[in-house]
Amino acid sequence: DLHAGRTTALEACDAHPYLLNAARYHGEPSEQTCPVCRKERLINVHYVYGDELRAASGQAKSVAELHRMGMNHREFKVYVVEVCRTCRWNHLAMSFVLGRDGLPAQDADRREAARE
Repeated sequence: DLHAGRTTALEACDAHPYLLNAARYHGEPSEQTCPVCRKERLINVHYVYGDELRAASGQAKSVAELHRMGMNHREFKVYVVEVCRTCRWNHLAMSFVLGRDGLPAQDADRREAARE
């Protein structure tokens, strides 16, 4: 839309300061160059959401943290946002579900107790 003139750079490049900080501290560099400024590679920020996550719901997590969380929680949703820290362009790239879904609650509780 930007390159076609249907939107302005001001509208397209509006990353919130919290998203830019999350990209700096929790983001994972991608191989893809920013489609707007073409100056740097995009950063992927992974946000997690789920009732079981409690206070962690809505936080940005690294890929390593996602792997650990996937083993410790039954199910949560991950949203991947592409961010350019140079021009502030951002885009929801994908979402997916992680966790031990399908495991009956009582089996999961027993497994948690065995770890402790």
